[in-house]
Amino acid sequence: QVQLVESGGGLVQAGGSLRLSCAASGRTSSNYAMGWFRQAPGKEREFVAAISWSGGDTSYVDSVKGRFTISRDNAKNTIYLQMSSLKPEDTAIYYCAIRPVGRVATSDFLYDYWGQGTQVTVSS
Repeated sequence: QVQLVESGGGLVQAGGSLRLSCAASGRTSSNYAMGWFRQAPGKEREFVAAISWSGGDTSYVDSVKGRFTISRDNAKNTIYLQMSSLKPEDTAIYYCAIRPVGRVATSDFLYDYWGQGTQVTVSS
């Protein structure tokens, strides 16, 4: 079993920044990719960003490219999502997820474990 705990969400004004963290614990494999997804009210969950085990490969949804940066610290089993130039449309619950394969993936069904989510609200 793997546990994921997100933190760092909150309320911020448009144009502001937040940094989300996601710490993994439990039976993580020795080589795993992680990702961030989000779900806004009344909308389906969507992919935001993902990072490979080595950190050398990343992927972003077009709407956040140039504004969000995903990174990881394998010594701490933690990934981060630095969000800048936030917009009201970024408002959502943000979830981190893990898959027991080192390559990035953008489809949520390829991830095995999920965190409980952290709320990000961007006011206009």
